[in-house]
Amino acid sequence: MNQPGRKTAGEQPYADLASAHRILRDDFASEWMGVRVLHVAPGEAKIEMDLRHEMLNGFGIAHGGMIFAFADTAFALACNNPNEDDGTITVASGVDVNFLRPAQSGQTITAHAKALHQGRSGVYDIEVFAQGPNDPEPIRITVFRGRSRTIPKPGSKR
Repeated sequence: MNQPGRKTAGEQPYADLASAHRILRDDFASEWMGVRVLHVAPGEAKIEMDLRHEMLNGFGIAHGGMIFAFADTAFALACNNPNEDDGTITVASGVDVNFLRPAQSGQTITAHAKALHQGRSGVYDIEVFAQGPNDPEPIRITVFRGRSRTIPKPGSKR
């Protein structure tokens, strides 16, 4: 069985964000964060990024907003079909987030998003894990439950 925070054999990030998922073509926040997409399919996504010094809060640990934004990216990828554009978008209607443990600069964090229910309204679970170069196992740092709503794409006549 795979350990949630580890890459599986042969799992490599997509060469660039735009090739991984259509909604990442102009996602400048995910680009700035250094998000790497490991896996994406309808209803699921796995991403990773390295925590950098400018992502820390005044306590020297990962800023909660950075962890939230990272989990939210995995949520968006799981909610929206990576290839098909049917004139709708699926966006967050609400989330519950629980920060379980701190993460630190130099660690790589991984988010796994999985649909529990998809439809006009959806429910997704996203778990975030952290692992440093000397950590033997990834540590679950955040659980994020997202609720989604599918709406017409802005500017569409739908």
